[in-house]
Amino acid sequence: MAHSYRQPGTVLTDHRFTVPLDHARPDGERIELYAREVVATGKDPETLPWLLYLEGGPGFGARRFVGRQAWLARALTEYRVLLLDQRGTGRSTPLNRQTLPLRGTPAQQAEFLAHFRSDSIVRDAEAIRPGLTGGAPWTVLGQSFGGFCATHYLSTAPEGLSAALITGGLPSLTATADEVYEAAFPRMERKNLAHYARYPMDAERARRIAAHLADQPAELPGGHRLTVEAFQSLGILLGGGDGSHQLHYLLEDAFVPTPAGPALSDAFLEGARALLSFAGHPLYALVHEAIYAQDPATPTAWAAERVRAGHPRFDAAKALAGDEPLLFTGETIHPWHFTTDPSLVPLRETAELLAARTGWQPLYDPARLAANEVPVAAAVYHDDMYVDTAGSLATARTVRGLRTWVTDEYEHDGVRASGTRVLDRLLSLVRDEA
Repeated sequence: MAHSYRQPGTVLTDHRFTVPLDHARPDGERIELYAREVVATGKDPETLPWLLYLEGGPGFGARRFVGRQAWLARALTEYRVLLLDQRGTGRSTPLNRQTLPLRGTPAQQAEFLAHFRSDSIVRDAEAIRPGLTGGAPWTVLGQSFGGFCATHYLSTAPEGLSAALITGGLPSLTATADEVYEAAFPRMERKNLAHYARYPMDAERARRIAAHLADQPAELPGGHRLTVEAFQSLGILLGGGDGSHQLHYLLEDAFVPTPAGPALSDAFLEGARALLSFAGHPLYALVHEAIYAQDPATPTAWAAERVRAGHPRFDAAKALAGDEPLLFTGETIHPWHFTTDPSLVPLRETAELLAARTGWQPLYDPARLAANEVPVAAAVYHDDMYVDTAGSLATARTVRGLRTWVTDEYEHDGVRASGTRVLDRLLSLVRDEA
């Protein structure tokens, strides 16, 4: 039974569904999905078309809005919004170090996790859509990885869509995991240099922190180990609109005087822990590279780690031995994540098996996308750190009828940072196309 309740300006309804774990075996094991319906107060939901929101990630549940925050305010003027926790996230059969052992051995866990990519997420959406919409198509809004899912939706089930809106998540249709990271490291380097140009004092601060950690990795609250590589991964902040500023404020509070000499402050360590922990989204680490896997014969094999070796400017030891700035990384997953984060340590063997896995199937159908008839609009951010702009624009040229808004006004999180503007622009584009 669905439960409804209220927040400022909204009426919320909880929905639960069961779907096959493997949609190719509809009579096999089933898992539970959760989604939250949001309707503006005073509107009759039965008169409104549906908008399905797919969060970025992988591994994040749908954002928990309070009232009419951010883009939701614009969407609620004309839509009945469904905030879906994608399988394995939020309240949809959540997967983590506590629940995955229920699946059995690491090999059994890895086999289970192979069903948590965009192909399964889209088939989940198609399984629940008829019961909600009466069979009518709905609009999908995909942020980041949610845009990858929307592109798969257009490739495999366009009949379920009345429109597709993509923000910072138009994927390359053909890039391998290795190619994704070969394009990513130069972008990360540019973001680093821009940060140091804005905050030149941070270059010495970052080197000092890294040198300290090279001598003595820090123990963070909760059992995390802050190594030099883990410290570098704080660069994930640099892909957000205010991330450079957040990183600056974190670095400026790094050291405090103690009777034993300067030490990393509790405030800095707690700030780092909050940013680095995967406890709330372990799927991000476990299946991150798998979202790029499309060649049945080729494993991802820790692509980011292998590609990083070919970019020596990201080698902290070399930077500290010379006078190069320490470069931060971001949006990359490495084997050491599964030795430094207590929420991932028990899943290390499972992660190794996923990295070695073959048999991945293609996620996009270029021929079907070239014949697309669904109105599509995509916000492409000019120098997006997380998703390659050149790859996004190449895809845009292959999807029939897709209209882009290329902007350097926002970073990857533009749909969150802009409030209603990004969504309003995309709706205008799909309506012009329709």
